[in-house]
Amino acid sequence: MLASYRPASRGERRDFLRIRQLTQTTPDPWLRSTALHLTASALIVHPASGRVLLRWHPRQSAWLQVGGHAAPGESDPLTIAVREATEETGLADLTPWPDPSVRHVVIVPVQAGRGEPAHQHADIRFVLATDSPGEIRAEHAEAPLRWLTTADAARLTSEHNLRITLARLIALLRDQAAVTGQRSAGR
Repeated sequence: MLASYRPASRGERRDFLRIRQLTQTTPDPWLRSTALHLTASALIVHPASGRVLLRWHPRQSAWLQVGGHAAPGESDPLTIAVREATEETGLADLTPWPDPSVRHVVIVPVQAGRGEPAHQHADIRFVLATDSPGEIRAEHAEAPLRWLTTADAARLTSEHNLRITLARLIALLRDQAAVTGQRSAGR
């Protein structure tokens, strides 16, 4: 899945090369006990409204995308992102949008907590869509969910790397709107 990915900046290229090295030199790059390990996450979008769903992450004290760690035996990043997103939001209709491409790769620091030392997530990010935005159910009370415009989401999050992912989502929404407009004009 990473073989065809093309980083968009020097910083992303640096992270991408570290992630590629991790996947090529570590027997299980998803193993949580290592200081740097893979995670998979996603921005969830409701394409009809252009709104994006963010989740409060108590450990990071930030509004972020959904996602997380592989379960034992899992190794496909998209499958992991969809499973985590479904668990964290209650949305059963999540599908890759507009296709299953990786949208961003980034290494993010994670502070120590819950018996774990500080470590890093080598995060592989996707965009998932739902047609049922009213069906969200927070996984637990400490992790509320909010539908936001992409601009509001960018203002609300404290994470620069998520603002980059959001900018890529904005471009996808714009591209899809242009395609839809061209189809409508051709009828």
